[in-house]
Amino acid sequence: MRTTITLADDVAAAVERLRRERSLGLSEAVNELIRAGLVGDRRPPRFTQKTHDLGPGVDYANVADAIETLDGPSAR
Repeated sequence: MRTTITLADDVAAAVERLRRERSLGLSEAVNELIRAGLVGDRRPPRFTQKTHDLGPGVDYANVADAIETLDGPSAR
């Protein structure tokens, strides 16, 4: 397939660097960089649980006891 594209300066520099390092033609270098980007790191970002200080005085290890402490015995 033949098409015309405009490369950003940093991308054009990466293409030229790859061409010099491996003695490739322009199309070969562009195709290699595109393929590398297509199969790059596809792992999802690491999950980090956000936590909040809920204050002193209530033991949150037992949810039922915490609800009873905060809302009263009729909340069960």
